Amino acid sequence: MTRVAAVDCGTNSIRLLVADADPSSGELVDLDRRMTIVRLGQGVDRTGRLAPEALQRTFAACREYAGIIKEHGAERLRFVATSASRDAENRDEFVRGVLDILGVEPEVITGDQEAAFSFTGATKELAGGDHLPRPYLVVDIGGGSTEFVVGDDGVRAARSVDIGCVRMTERHLVRDGVVSDPPSAEQIAAMRADIEAALDLAEQTVPLREARTLVGLAGSVTTVSAIAQDLPEYDSEAIHHSRVSHDRVREITEWLLRSTHAERAAVPSMHPGRVDVIGAGALVLLSIMERIGAREVVVSEHDILDGIAWSVA
Repeated sequence: MTRVAAVDCGTNSIRLLVADADPSSGELVDLDRRMTIVRLGQGVDRTGRLAPEALQRTFAACREYAGIIKEHGAERLRFVATSASRDAENRDEFVRGVLDILGVEPEVITGDQEAAFSFTGATKELAGGDHLPRPYLVVDIGGGSTEFVVGDDGVRAARSVDIGCVRMTERHLVRDGVVSDPPSAEQIAAMRADIEAALDLAEQTVPLREARTLVGLAGSVTTVSAIAQDLPEYDSEAIHHSRVSHDRVREITEWLLRSTHAERAAVPSMHPGRVDVIGAGALVLLSIMERIGAREVVVSEHDILDGIAWSVA
């Protein structure tokens, strides 16, 4: 076993995994797995820069994570940064801050690298069984982007497109600095058109419709699963490898897009940081399912974070 630490810093959240990894057996034993909503991508789609307050929230989470990594005695650490820090003009400021706090330089990875990590994390434990037909389509719906990966034992094709839940919310559902509550039919239609155009782009590279199993990752998908199961609180064990039908995803998406902020916030499994962006994230998932004709989505709690941990091990 090798004790490793992995940090995934995305557009909406920053996450930490400290685990014991055994590459020979394919076993990854969690010691600490946590997530903090920092909204690093606040305003990046509009300004092209990381906001000072977003950087401060992210650095505060890094300081907390540094203590946890030290407490567990992780031998190796890898810090990966994704969509928001790829897009920002002032990403050097972000890199310097992380290096000062954690002692490692964040790797601002490409969309293709992000997709490969997500595929490894989501499918490594699925590969041992024959109950899910291949090829898989792994879909990682993040804050700034969504990664599409088709593969069997490894990646056959991958593409990252800019339709994350935060980006779609800020681009289409914000008026005068406030998220519409609820959004208008025109706003939803414009967002849907943007998503469909991005799916057209993804299909130029990735044979989405060849997939026989859709595997969905990240907070938008896991939250939809929690709502579908009517969980009294967020429960990773209940969510991991749960299956949500296309009809149920459609029902939940339609409700999220017509509900108020207060109604969404009252959902017991809803993280407060997702209340304003979950409608957009659910619509991305629904649009993908409709595009490929998926009857259900298999939900995975293991994703890019696990893929990063395996790359360190």
